[in-house]
Amino acid sequence: MIISILTDNNPGAHTPAEHGLSYLIEYDRKRLLFDTGQSDMFIKNADAMNINMANIDMIVLSHGHFDHGNGLQYLSGFSLLCHPGCFVKRYGKSDNSYIGLKNSKEELVEKYSLHTSTEPYEITKQIFFLGEIPRITDFESVTTSFILENGFPDYVIDDSALAIILPDGLFVVTGCGHAGVVNTLEHTKRVTGVNKICGIMGGFHLKENNNQTKETIRYLKKNRVKNVYPSHCTDIPALSSFHKNFGISLVRTGDVMNF
Repeated sequence: MIISILTDNNPGAHTPAEHGLSYLIEYDRKRLLFDTGQSDMFIKNADAMNINMANIDMIVLSHGHFDHGNGLQYLSGFSLLCHPGCFVKRYGKSDNSYIGLKNSKEELVEKYSLHTSTEPYEITKQIFFLGEIPRITDFESVTTSFILENGFPDYVIDDSALAIILPDGLFVVTGCGHAGVVNTLEHTKRVTGVNKICGIMGGFHLKENNNQTKETIRYLKKNRVKNVYPSHCTDIPALSSFHKNFGISLVRTGDVMNF
């Protein structure tokens, strides 16, 4: 499996960065674009990395936030898979800033072959879109800094991920991890029937070295997860704790990772 980092928060030597996420995942004879960042930077970085974006098999949108899906306005004609809740209007609680997608569902239907699912979706025998992730733990997804258009708290129920079955076990790719890393991995086990986790990568949405971060690390160590790559919306206090426990390297735009 090859994962090319087209957009992430940290720049590479020859590739700029933005607050956002976009990965190209190549496995099981499929080329999947996972999220598109907030601008056309992922396309420009792909060009700089000599990556051909013309023959993508599918775009998977992890959830309906601007920094993961606004880049959709710069492509068209592909299959697009996401949770149906991606299209709600959502705002930041502190300043009421709009943080949802720029394109409406109707606009994206005109540009893409859109498929939405709350249930797990089998892309191939080895790759699964996880659909809606149950919130089971008592330390994840218990607070939120987002609100919906009606003023209700927004816990980002559309947050999903990709589960990939490698020879060494499950590898999970998250966009922001709003559902929680542990919830996501436990759901992945149920969906795939595979219990061994070999890796997880993407946004973990952990901001502090708090109880959630510590419980997440405890779970990953208990499950002997060897490949741990927090990125995007994982802040320095949490990253420091992951480095102490796993010796992680910073994920940068322009990286090409082989598993």
